Amino acid sequence: MGRRRIYLLRHAEVAYFDGHGRPLPPDDVPLTARGRAQAEAAAAALRPVRFDRVLSSGLRRTVETARLVAGPRADAEGWPELREVEPGRLADIPEDELEAAFLGVFRGVAAGERRFLGGESVDALLDRVLEALARLLADPAWDTVLAVLHGGVNRAILSFALTGRRQFLGAFEQAPACINVLDVDRAGEFVVRAVNVTPWDPAYLAGRVTTMEELWSQYRPPRPPP
Repeated sequence: MGRRRIYLLRHAEVAYFDGHGRPLPPDDVPLTARGRAQAEAAAAALRPVRFDRVLSSGLRRTVETARLVAGPRADAEGWPELREVEPGRLADIPEDELEAAFLGVFRGVAAGERRFLGGESVDALLDRVLEALARLLADPAWDTVLAVLHGGVNRAILSFALTGRRQFLGAFEQAPACINVLDVDRAGEFVVRAVNVTPWDPAYLAGRVTTMEELWSQYRPPRPPP
């Protein structure tokens, strides 16, 4: 069949909010100590694999994760079109709509006009991600790729790989430093072998909340009782 393989990872843990729930500049947040440990666990799981190419979005959290997983000498290519779906300004979202904006963004089959926290639409995300994926598949010079990207971007790729259509299935959880494994043949037909594998927590004992639920709790820390 001549299938090639993509190891599709989400970057390891970062902190998007400070201790008071204030957003930090998302492009510059580094991995946390726990995030580095997560990436090292993914590196151990993938140690037998030889990567022909290593891709990142160019954002710091994906570059740092890629270096830990593929080794510090790996020349990670920055593909800015594979950056995370861009949020709007949280201050622009009405107070009574904030919780739904956080918790509903990746729910169900997302309509193209749905916007991520008031920012980029699903359609705009799919436009750039699927174009980049097509460009990668059109290059015959690789057999095995490591792509360290983002939760929303990975959902777009996984949705296309499973359905063969321009669609965004939001129910895929993408934990920090998770591994997805996709094989693709010369005709562009995918076989999805694994989704959201977490070598740092193989039995998923860390909890049952989603990434967006956790981010909501960080943005809205519990208020002290009156």
